[in-house]
Amino acid sequence: MDCEFSGATPATLAEFNLAGGVDNLQTFYDISLVDGYNIPMGINYIPAKNTTFIPPNLTNCACIATTGWVYSPTGNGTFYSNVTYPIPLESEETNESVSAWCPWLNLAFPPTHPGNGIYPYPDDNVQRPAFAPCNSACAATGTDKDCCIGKYHDPNICKPSQYSKSVKAVCPDAYSFAFDDQQSTFIIPKGGGWEVVMCPEGRSTDILRKLGSEMFELASGGKLSSHSLKRLRNATYIMEERGSAGVVRPWTVMVMVCVVVACTWATF
Repeated sequence: MDCEFSGATPATLAEFNLAGGVDNLQTFYDISLVDGYNIPMGINYIPAKNTTFIPPNLTNCACIATTGWVYSPTGNGTFYSNVTYPIPLESEETNESVSAWCPWLNLAFPPTHPGNGIYPYPDDNVQRPAFAPCNSACAATGTDKDCCIGKYHDPNICKPSQYSKSVKAVCPDAYSFAFDDQQSTFIIPKGGGWEVVMCPEGRSTDILRKLGSEMFELASGGKLSSHSLKRLRNATYIMEERGSAGVVRPWTVMVMVCVVVACTWATF
């Protein structure tokens, strides 16, 4: 594993709470863009003996928001994590469109001012580099409102910024601001491990929105009904448009696995 940390650099994070829930028998995890975005990332779950029943389309998430790494969908907006379980994917972005998802003012390294002021600036028609790290709203402005601190440290007051909305469009399963846990946290029974993959090629996943009811069933009861398992094998069901489960997921201990500034991979 080759990981470096720089407090001034926006970074895609993999975050884990290894002993979550009231009885410390759950694992909470997420891909976080709360501190910004610098590279694509995926998390693949490695089941333990007690968790082999969990389909991989409820666990294997990815955020791919860099030009050159976005592959076209397989024709039905899913891909198969194995021969049985299709994973729902974000289906709108292309390598061309994903190059401009970061709001101009959030760019960590904006393109050089064109034409010595002759042309309008900022200007999204200016060519951006393929690698364009994006600061979070908090990092870009430092305001209490964007950082959800002070009087804004309240989920009823602190609302998604344009950065957060842009994150959700390109990486639906990613954590995008301080109070985004309802739409961004994966909860499974305790046990097993993870492969954290830097720079995977493919598409961002859309698991928590598309399969919210199954995720809630797993998180609240620690198991899945035969009916749910049947639905999770059905590509037509998985492609249907649904809202998020709206599950409140409190965090306890957070373990930061890796802050990355270069493409690599690690297995845990």
